[in-house]
Parts: sequence; C-alpha cells; structure tokens
Amino acid sequence: MLKWTAVAVALLAALYAAKTPVEGAKILAVFPTSARSHYIVGSALMKELARRGHEVSVINPFPQKKPLKNYRDIDVSGSAELVKDLVPNMFEMADQSVWESITMTYKFGQMLANYTLMHPNVAKLIKSNEKFDLIIMESFLNDAHLGFAHHFKAPCVALSTFGASRWTNDMVGTPSPLSYVPHPFLSFTDRMSFVQRIGNTLMTLMDTVLGQVLDLPVQSAMYEAAFPDPKPPLEELRRHAVSLVLLNNHFSLSYPRPYVPNMVEVGGMHVNRKPNPLPEDIQRVLDGAEHGVIYFSMGSNIQSSQLPVAKREAILRVFSRLKQTVLWKWEDETLPNRPANVIVKAWWPQDDVLAHPNVRLFITHGGLLSTTESLYHGVPVIGIPVFGDQYLNMAKAERTGYGLLLPYQDISEERLAHAIERILREPSFKTVAQSISARYRDQPQEPLELAAFWVEYVIRHGGAEHLKSAGQELGFLQYHGVDVLVTIVGGPILFVYLLSKLLCGGRSKKNASTVNAKKKRN
Repeated sequence: MLKWTAVAVALLAALYAAKTPVEGAKILAVFPTSARSHYIVGSALMKELARRGHEVSVINPFPQKKPLKNYRDIDVSGSAELVKDLVPNMFEMADQSVWESITMTYKFGQMLANYTLMHPNVAKLIKSNEKFDLIIMESFLNDAHLGFAHHFKAPCVALSTFGASRWTNDMVGTPSPLSYVPHPFLSFTDRMSFVQRIGNTLMTLMDTVLGQVLDLPVQSAMYEAAFPDPKPPLEELRRHAVSLVLLNNHFSLSYPRPYVPNMVEVGGMHVNRKPNPLPEDIQRVLDGAEHGVIYFSMGSNIQSSQLPVAKREAILRVFSRLKQTVLWKWEDETLPNRPANVIVKAWWPQDDVLAHPNVRLFITHGGLLSTTESLYHGVPVIGIPVFGDQYLNMAKAERTGYGLLLPYQDISEERLAHAIERILREPSFKTVAQSISARYRDQPQEPLELAAFWVEYVIRHGGAEHLKSAGQELGFLQYHGVDVLVTIVGGPILFVYLLSKLLCGGRSKKNASTVNAKKKRN
C-alpha cells in the first residue's frame, strides 16, 4: 500500500511541476555577436521571457533605447569596430576559398568572444556575487562563454541563430549523417551526388580538424583567463554543460534531418506574427506603388555602400528601367546616379516591409533571418550570397523553386536584369514561396512560445538532465561503433589467421621431420 501511495504522490508531483508556470527566474543571456540580425533573434526570446515575469540580464552590443520591464542590458558595444578592422569590406569574402572562409569565421568568433569576456562590464559581472537560475548563450564559435554556466552554477541553453552546425551538434550529441546533411558552408542540398558526398565528407573532416587545432586551444585559453579556478576543462563543458539547444531553423524552410530531444527547431521566432505599423512615409510608398515593390538588402553585416562602383552602376542601370519601386538598404547618405524609382534608407523595418502585399521580390544576401522572413511572408527571392550559410540557403531556394541564385562574382547588368525579369514574369516562384509559407505557418505552436516553453522546462526540471543523450558519455570510437565493428570483423579474421598459422606451422614441422628422416636413411 505504501508503495502505491508513493507512486501516486510522485505522479502528482510530476504533473504539478509540468503544469506550474515558472515565475521570477533570474536568467543571464550572452549575445556577443556584433551582427544586429543575430541579436534580433536572441532579444525576441529574452523580451518574451521578461514579459512572462522572468528577470533577464542580457550581455549584448545593442542596448535598448527605452528601458524595458524585467530587462537589464549589460552593454558591450564597440565590437563592430573590431569586425571592420578584421574585414573592412565584407564583399571581399565572396572571393575567398573555402579554407579562407572557415579560418576567417573562426577568427571572427574568437575576436568577439574575447572582446566580450574582457569588457569591463562583463569582468565586473563575473566578479560579482550575483546568482542566476539559467544561462542562455548564443552558440557561434564562442565556446569560452560556456564558462558562465559553470561559474554561476546554472543550467545552460544554447541558441543557434545559424541553425544546426558541428559546434551545436557536438554540444548535445545530435547525429549529422554526411550522406544527406550538407555542411553549412557548401552550396549543396540534401540530395547530393556521389562527388558532392565526397566533398561534403572532406569539408566536414577539415572543419572538425580545424576546430580542434585552431579554435579549441584559443577558446580554452580565453576561458581559463576569464573565469576563476577551480573549473573543469572547456572540452568537458562542451560535452556536458548544455541542457538544450534552440535552433533558428525549421524543416519546412530547410531539410528534414535527425535531432536528439534537447535540440529543438524554433526558426522564425523573431518574425512578427502581426506586423507592426509602418512609419507613415514607408506606408505611403508601399501603398502607392502601382506596379509593386522590390526590396533590396544585403543584411546587417554586409553594406551595400561598399559595392564596387562597376557593380553598383550595373545594378542602378537595371533598376532605372523597372516599373517597380525599389527600396534599397543603403548605408550612405547619398547614392550617386540614383534613379527616381529607387528609395534608399540606412535601415528598413524589413520584417514589416516584407509583410506588405505590394512587395513582389526580395533581393537578398541569403542570410537565414532574411530567408526565413521572406518565406514566412511568401515573397520570392534573388540571392547574392557572399559567405557562410548564404550559399546553402540560396542553393535551396533555387532547387526548390522560390528563388534564383546570382553569385556575387557574376553580377552584371544582363544577369541581374534577366533574374528580375524571370521572377516577375513567371508566377511559379511566387506560388512556391506561398506554398512554403503555408507549410511553415502550419505549426501547433508559434516558435516563440515553443522556445519559451523549453526554456522554462529546463528551469522547472533543474537542468533537464534526463534529456541528455548517453552518446555524450562515449568517445569517438565508441559512439561510431568502431570498437564493435573492429571486434566483429577483426575477431574472425584474427581467428582464421591464427588457425591457419597453427595448421600451416604443424604441416611445416611434419614435412620437415619427414625430410630429415629421409636424409638420415640415405
């Protein structure tokens, strides 16, 4: 009787814990990237958690202009200047080799990770006696920041604005079959040819080796310098500190692939389900565009104003012949030779602009946030990828049929005019984009609500250790079954080899004895 009473009490306690909302948790978020697009995703989650009553502190380079309830900024602004010193012109990355692109990305992540840890506001926080119930950190080549989880003795949730990658997969043991999961730096799809599978395997191996050789030692050194002893090795934190990974992705926008239970897709949680009112001047332009609007932006990192003059002039000549109004994210105060139908601003409310029914085409760099927003609103794209996952995203757009890929190196008046004319003339691009939009919107729960649920789930269950894969306890050979395979295949081979040696050895001795006996008789 006592046994069944204990079981009933345990079940009631579990149900109570599952249904009871988490209120008033203290959460520290770390969003170090100087790209505003990365912060937009992270801040959407943190504002939702603050709205739910949690007390959030956010390390970031974009402090709020207006104070928000339950939301504290820990300002680390200034990192953007470091990025400009590293890569003065982002368009130069389009001409880099794969090797150069990967190594540059590592340098970018290490620089921002170190700048954040060394910032006086962060150093002050580390030395403080503050307590936190949870750490949420962006995962983008900043493993040193896992030290916050150990230092404050709190569970950790990693947020990948980049989608799934080697560094997030390794945190929770998510499998990533090389046969149909392309490396994010390659423009392959999930349907790869034999040659592409070879390339995908070699690229992944190179990335893994570079991560161990070029990134882990640097991240470990930063971790050791920033956080006081005693502490475990960073490699141990990478395998055991993270309770949950939230991915800014969704299978309807990318590819179906396997995940462990504590890796959850919440792609598009920053997208406004109900568009915000546009400024009056922008609303007037969008409403009054008789032939529709083309929106052109190269994202928050890449500045259109840094385009080479020849490419800029080719683009302007194409735009000048269009009937459509063109809204261009142009960071300079003036645009030389700007046609009358082109309107420039340093920053547009992109999500809300794309929501307007008059937008017929989005010319983009192909970043994940821009791709997600365009598909949510059913707007076809022309992609001009420059680095990172932009090639992968735009390869997907072209293969699926909601966009065209125009390599940066190939930008010309003829190529751009042809691509725009195709998108505007052929209704299939719009039809496919709207079809994907319908699939993406068809979810049982909005991504932001899903993300908040899982964050609170981790808090409710004290780090949710039960979600962690046993694969994290295994070494490489064990995880991939190499030791078992060697035993199964090698055991019989060894047995046959030893048996043959024994038999052959016996025959050899017998033959030798026979020969010796004959010699003695003779």
